[in-house]
Amino acid sequence: MSTNTLYISYLRKRSAASAGLLFLILIMGCKAPMIDENLPVDESIRLNQLGFYPNQQKLAVVLNHEDGEDFVIWDTAGKSIVFEGKLSSSVKKTFSGSNTRIADFSTFSEIGKYILVLNGVGKSYPFEIKPQVNQELGKASIKAFYYQRASLDLEENYAGIWSRPMGHPDDQVMIHPSAISASRKSGEVLSSPKGWYDAGDYNKYVVNSGITVGTLLSLYEDYPNYFEKLELNIPESGDQVPDLLDEIRWNLEWMITMQDPTDGGVYHKLTTAKFEGMVEPHLAVSQRYFVAKSTTATLDFAAVMAQASRIYKAYFPEESVMYLKAAEKAWSWAKENPDVLYKQNELNEAFDPDVVTGAYGDNSTSDEWIWAASELFITTHNLTYWEELANADQSFNLPSWNQVAWLGYYSLLRHQDHITLLPQEWVAMLKINLLSAAREQIEGTVGTAFNTPIETNSKNFVWGSNAVAANQGILLIYAFKQSNERIFLERALDNLDYILGRNATGYSYVTGFGTKSPLHPHHRLATSRPDLPPLPGFIVGGPNPRQQDGCNYTSSFPDESYTDESCSYASNEIAINWNAPFAYLANSLEAINQ
Repeated sequence: MSTNTLYISYLRKRSAASAGLLFLILIMGCKAPMIDENLPVDESIRLNQLGFYPNQQKLAVVLNHEDGEDFVIWDTAGKSIVFEGKLSSSVKKTFSGSNTRIADFSTFSEIGKYILVLNGVGKSYPFEIKPQVNQELGKASIKAFYYQRASLDLEENYAGIWSRPMGHPDDQVMIHPSAISASRKSGEVLSSPKGWYDAGDYNKYVVNSGITVGTLLSLYEDYPNYFEKLELNIPESGDQVPDLLDEIRWNLEWMITMQDPTDGGVYHKLTTAKFEGMVEPHLAVSQRYFVAKSTTATLDFAAVMAQASRIYKAYFPEESVMYLKAAEKAWSWAKENPDVLYKQNELNEAFDPDVVTGAYGDNSTSDEWIWAASELFITTHNLTYWEELANADQSFNLPSWNQVAWLGYYSLLRHQDHITLLPQEWVAMLKINLLSAAREQIEGTVGTAFNTPIETNSKNFVWGSNAVAANQGILLIYAFKQSNERIFLERALDNLDYILGRNATGYSYVTGFGTKSPLHPHHRLATSRPDLPPLPGFIVGGPNPRQQDGCNYTSSFPDESYTDESCSYASNEIAINWNAPFAYLANSLEAINQ
């Protein structure tokens, strides 16, 4: 289509549009029309609000517009149209019944800052095309953990406007009656500092720290060269240790205090009896407790410590030895106590005070045994741990805090070339299951309204659905690395596009990134400081049609069930186990695209 034809088309369409919308001014002697950059944002245009790598697929999804309508890409710096196209003729339906069409500008790859302008109606949010387009996003996704640190003053040099006094020194933590042992009595006070606040609340939970730390350690193991150079501006920056490992170590140093050194069992959580109010951390001063040992927490701990032992050996050799001893001792306790499940309601019937904070209860330990055995086997090559794996279930389950087997299997695939004791047939079956799950995950993607893997099944929209999208992305990246089939990488990028705005709500679900991003997350660190924007780099939970929090939602459809309100812990809370897979996705894509 010629520029003049496009111009005439726009003028015709504008004649039917309300005044003040998009118009083009053809200046005499110029080769290209001009666009009014003050025209309104059209909320029907959904795209990644950060941008794209030059060589990646570039799609916008447009709701409820006609077939063949024209769109252009406008260079906001050069003040010119740089790409012209038409919406796709095919119509796809959202879960709520809206029509969608695709604006595909994948063939355009020039570096710059742009908006997409649609048919005399409006413009998209701005986006960029450039190498390293996700680098700042990836850094922020890890720096978010620094903002979650307990037992530390956050100084302005590192935290900027979000600096704050230390909260929760945790040097006076009490043994809850559920946590007594031969060596520790009810009411005894011990120290358990550091660690990360778990989510929007100020408690610290071993189970959720387990999958979080395991995911971040795996991120480092998969891309060590990338993280050798990545600076996060945290207090430890410049100490010759990768900043990612420094940040993880803050939580490891807390986790190690959650083990009873006498028997090796690990407390399920460190928590107040009830959730604190929406106050700053230094004002949240209720008594905190070590609560009940559990097999799941102990095995998660064993897995993390075994993985940490091999990674930190080059930087902190004495700690490496300590981590491995702690892992082995935890394994031994779990062997002697294989079915100690955390059942909060039963504990509350037996002990006071009642504890009503996050339960992280799990009725099965089979996946935790696989994860712990995998990490211990990789680190020690001890066949005792292989015995746990030889006949284990290899079927794929997307990782979550209560389904961690594939954290171990990912690690085994990562180290397969260095473990001669691994039977090749067993590894081959693991790869088959991985690739089969990845192919199943992407099947039907192009038939979805937003062209993303998460939209292929309404059941993906659960509490923490954005973490489902991120963990799907991790699966697809592992499939890409095992097969070298680029389709898996493209689909991982699709889910990142989903997270950053190509979705049914039009939100970029990451605080501080994108034009339309959450302003009121369920996050005590944010809600207690209403004078500040939300802390950056946190992914919120995302659409959740069960809407357990009782807040007001504008829609009950699966991918629209989101509200940017601080009351919405069901859709708008932050959590470390959600940020970890998001950090993996954003940073691994950066590392791959270097």
